[in-house]
Order: sequence, then structure tokens, then C-alpha cells
Amino acid sequence: MRRASKPNIVTGPVQICWKKFARYFDVEIREVPLAGDALGLKPQDLRRYCDENTIGVVATLGVTFTGIYEPVEALARELDAIERDLGLDIPIHVDAASGGFIAPFIQRDLVWDFQIKRVRSINASGHKYGLAPLGVGWVIWASKADLPEELIFYVDYLGGNMPTFALNFSRPGGEIIAQYYNFLRLGREGYTAIQAACSDTAQWLGQKLAALGCFEMIYDGHGGLPAVAYKLVDGHHGFTLYDLSERVRMHGWQIASYPLPSNRQETIVQRILIRHGVSHDLAQLLLDDIKRAIEHLTKNPVPNSMAKPGFHHG
Repeated sequence: MRRASKPNIVTGPVQICWKKFARYFDVEIREVPLAGDALGLKPQDLRRYCDENTIGVVATLGVTFTGIYEPVEALARELDAIERDLGLDIPIHVDAASGGFIAPFIQRDLVWDFQIKRVRSINASGHKYGLAPLGVGWVIWASKADLPEELIFYVDYLGGNMPTFALNFSRPGGEIIAQYYNFLRLGREGYTAIQAACSDTAQWLGQKLAALGCFEMIYDGHGGLPAVAYKLVDGHHGFTLYDLSERVRMHGWQIASYPLPSNRQETIVQRILIRHGVSHDLAQLLLDDIKRAIEHLTKNPVPNSMAKPGFHHG
């Protein structure tokens, strides 16, 4: 008897939660390796990885490793072409864990959401750029029909017939109240001002880091998250980014160094996220400490430099 193939999802480099989902729900995850200088999923990758068992393509608005946005609109156009050619109607889920609280405010011309008919669901994390406490996240569907009724459970022992859609049931509600409070207090204008300031600081930091001469910018803060990502220039000797991480940690800064995902694992990068509270002055202090660390490591090359990743959280 032939065993039926698993359903699969096609992704670029994704946060670990997607791999957990795939394992827990017995779904095959097809994480497309990074080819050439790619930093995320590209439209030309889709035909090779999608098939009749593909239940969705995950497009990430703010890739964990670099901060870039994957091109949701271009991915949708390619899926439209695949449907015309092969008859495969494949929806898109946008993982906007970070970018969902950035793009609507400071990148309003970017088309990535339900303006695209193929986008059927979007998630965002309130505790990242949403300015809410840790633990609150959001998911929305394009229509009620996109959330199957059989996935909703109804309980009637809380004083009314209440629908619930979650793996866990009891959880605190304070984070949600805090998020709603920020929505009311800040509104679109307030979120726009905060995220624009973060983006300006990230772009300024990217420019200053590039000017140091020892870094090649992977992402300079333009067009994606308020963040920067960089690697050491080719041929640089004397220390690694792991050594630099260790040195700046002595001054209280925790900057992770890590390899890019599959097929680009030889490329070691550092990423700095700029969130509310990281002011221009604070970024200047960080830049000064990075400069001092580079100066020290240049004068005191590290023999047998560390080659293991430090702490990293997406």
C-alpha cells in the first residue's frame, strides 16, 4: 500500500517556531536554501519546491537573520502563474511577526497584505515592534471562511458559549490589554512617529558601521525592519565576529554572531535591531564601544579565534 505524501509548506529562512509547527503537526517544511547572494525566498524558487501537496507558502516580512522583507507581491504573482500553468491554487501566509508593526506605518506603499488576494492569513507579534509586553501575538485571516470551523472549539462553562482557537487555553490577558491601550493611546500617528525614529536610527547606524571599513553591510536599514546586519569584509584577519561579540559584551552589549541559513552557512553575520527606547544617543554609545572593540582586537589579534555561535533569539 502506497503511503500518501505529507502536506508541505514552502518557506525561506524562517524562525524556529515554523520548524516546531512542522514537527508537531506532521507537516513537511521545505525551507528553500539560500542560493548565491540571496537572503530570503525568491519567486523563481517556487516552481521547484511547490507541488500538489503544498498547503501554503510562508513569506516573511522581516527575516529573523537579517531584517529584510521577502517580496510578498512578487511571490504572489509567481503563484498566480503556477496556478495558470499547473492548476495549483496555493495560498500565502505572511509571517509579519516583526514587520507587521512596521510596514503599515512607515512603508505604506509596500503591497504585502490582504490587498493581495492570495494572502489568506497574517501573523504579527505585539511584543516585538508592537510595543506590548512579552507574550502577545496576533493572527488574522482574510475572511471567516479561511479559518475552518472544525478548528474552533466552543466552551460553555465560563458564563456563555465562547469560541476558542488555540493550543493552550488558560493564559494571562494583561499583555492584550496593554496592546489595546497602546493602540488607543498612540494610534496610527504615534506608531508612525516611533517606528520612523527607529528606522532613522538604524539607517544612521548602518551608514556609520559601513564607514568603519571592516564591515560589509548585508542589510543597511532601508526597506525592511529598523535593523542592520553585516559581515566582516573578505580577507579580514585577526579576529572574527564571535570575538567582537565577546568584546562588546564586556561593555554590556549583547550582539549575536551567527551563520546564515543553509547554503550560506560560511557567511557569519551580526544583526542589530533598533526598537523603541534605542535612541540615537544610545546607538552612538554602541558605535563607540564597537569602535573601541575593533581597535583592541586589531592591536591584539586573537589566536585560534572562537568559531562557535553565541546567544541568539529571533
